[in-house]
Amino acid sequence: MYIKRYTIAAIILMALVGSYFYISFPDDNLSISVLGINFTALPLALLIVLSMLLLYLASVGHMLYYSIIGSFKMRKYRKDSEIFVDSICDALVGKLERSHHYKTDRYALFAKVIDNARLEMIGEIGTTGDEKLDKTIELLSKIKNGEHVDLKKYRLQPKNSLVQQNQINAYQNSEISEEQILNNPDKYSEKLVTLAFSNYAKTAPLNLIEKYKALLKKEVLFNIVARVNADENILIVSTDSLISMFSGVELNEADLINISASLSNHMLPDERIKLFQKLSESSDIATPAYLYTLFDLEMLAPAKDILENSQPDEFIHFKAYQALRDCNQNFSIDLFIPHKVY
Repeated sequence: MYIKRYTIAAIILMALVGSYFYISFPDDNLSISVLGINFTALPLALLIVLSMLLLYLASVGHMLYYSIIGSFKMRKYRKDSEIFVDSICDALVGKLERSHHYKTDRYALFAKVIDNARLEMIGEIGTTGDEKLDKTIELLSKIKNGEHVDLKKYRLQPKNSLVQQNQINAYQNSEISEEQILNNPDKYSEKLVTLAFSNYAKTAPLNLIEKYKALLKKEVLFNIVARVNADENILIVSTDSLISMFSGVELNEADLINISASLSNHMLPDERIKLFQKLSESSDIATPAYLYTLFDLEMLAPAKDILENSQPDEFIHFKAYQALRDCNQNFSIDLFIPHKVY
């Protein structure tokens, strides 16, 4: 574009200068000698125009050279710009294996940060004007809004948070069933397996629950316990079966107390006492839950025997409650249990 304008201006200038010398010096001729070679004499106006033409050609060659150099530089920047968009997309989806190579120093500087960081959208971005980036942003928004999308082209690791959330979306949208997840737990995140098993345990019969016993987690166990002798979705389970389930899950004192509180709604008192007595015999962690069960069922004598044979700094809350009961003060044992959530 600029060379075209320059050429037009140069032609006009050469025409004007040539005309001026032709009119002013019509009869003047000039002979040029180069390396001892004499050339035919030519009109002065023609020689001046030829000189200007040579200067024009040299200047155009100069401009073309730097234009080509600039074009190569711009091509590098455009290529790096595309790679930079790839870097942003990979950072947005949390891709771990990232290595982008740039040809320009400025983009290489950005790469040191982008390729070692994860970007997170904290608001609506809208349209950026780049098709690939817009598709990535749209995909992230869909996952955030609970949709299940295809992530195969990003080649993300199974532990990637987007992959795991996308699997949860597929489950919540009924695209995969609880049985599919429980039969292939290695294909899904632990969070999804626990979620699916927790929901499955709300209605499934005992024999199917025990089929997936190896996948038991605390959340699942609480849903199972809530069904024992319940009014809806009743689950008939023996004391030994419950103990077997408990042994496969890492439970603390608070968990066992809460389980006892949950069982108090439907389980027969004798069965409840038997359950926590056996648990306390196999592990000291269950002793507070056994004491809670005894006090909750007004079984004061066996509870008192346990407290009297304990260390002075053990079971402080229960000893305080026992002291009040000895003084004929009736309070709910729940007031003395800081861990109880039911």
